[in-house]
Amino acid sequence: MKNTSKATMIGLTAIVLWSAIVGLMRSVSEHLGATGGAAMIYSVASVFLLLSVGFVKLSEFPRRYLLWGSLLFVTYELCLALSIGYANTAQQAIEVSMVNYLWPTLTIVSAIVFNRQKTNWLIVPGFVLSIVGIGWVLGGAQGFSAASLAHNVLDNPLCYGLAFAGALIWAGYCTVTARLANGKNGVTLFFILVSISLWIKYALIGDGPMHFSLEVIVYLLLAAGAMGFGYAAWNVGILHGNVTVLAGASYFIPVLSAALSTLLLRASLSLAFWQGAAMVCGGAILCWLATRAKSAVVVVD
Repeated sequence: MKNTSKATMIGLTAIVLWSAIVGLMRSVSEHLGATGGAAMIYSVASVFLLLSVGFVKLSEFPRRYLLWGSLLFVTYELCLALSIGYANTAQQAIEVSMVNYLWPTLTIVSAIVFNRQKTNWLIVPGFVLSIVGIGWVLGGAQGFSAASLAHNVLDNPLCYGLAFAGALIWAGYCTVTARLANGKNGVTLFFILVSISLWIKYALIGDGPMHFSLEVIVYLLLAAGAMGFGYAAWNVGILHGNVTVLAGASYFIPVLSAALSTLLLRASLSLAFWQGAAMVCGGAILCWLATRAKSAVVVVD
């Protein structure tokens, strides 16, 4: 198997790990708080990465990648963790995660616009179907409804705003990494920076006491493992594999994540939610076909 194919397969394992993150992160935040829980998760995940991937030699990294990669990665993780932690209910946490899952669509668009990824006309219906699917999910039990969508978003605009900002930022991170990283993997450093940022926020603002138990510790270890090892695998994929294939496959995260989150959080999801998730997957297939028909090589200047 070629190195590119191996790296792509490693990147695909991240999708499986990430699918468990929403339910696990929400379970931790319910006991340790939005900020405190996230700080614990990223701290433990940093330890896992130090043991598995190792620390980085900063002198070997392109300075532009260290600057922009660090900024985008840390900002995205803060948006993701806090959007899930600040959700009013478990069901809202799952819905908020769906907004975050706009990033695969935006990543492909970024690859086309900035990295000159070739595609064909199928990208248009694929993109539209994915966006409509997200709207269908956020519309609630009625499906796609502007009034219901607005009502749900206005119920907790901070969470939905953070999730949408995160989707934009992560698409930018994937594009920057492919163009500037020069084959280097800075995920360990980035996780440490995220954990430091969260602990600073916790010290300055506070988030209430953290209540530990055996159950919480188990969830914490599982969440940190899924987060840390997932990102390690993903960075290998986007650095050395086929970015477009990974981005297209990541469209299936919503269904896997929703299924696992439903079990972990004991949340009840409507038929319209699953219909929207199916639309997102349908859009993924179209986007994958659109880019598969052409060369899948990401151009790096």
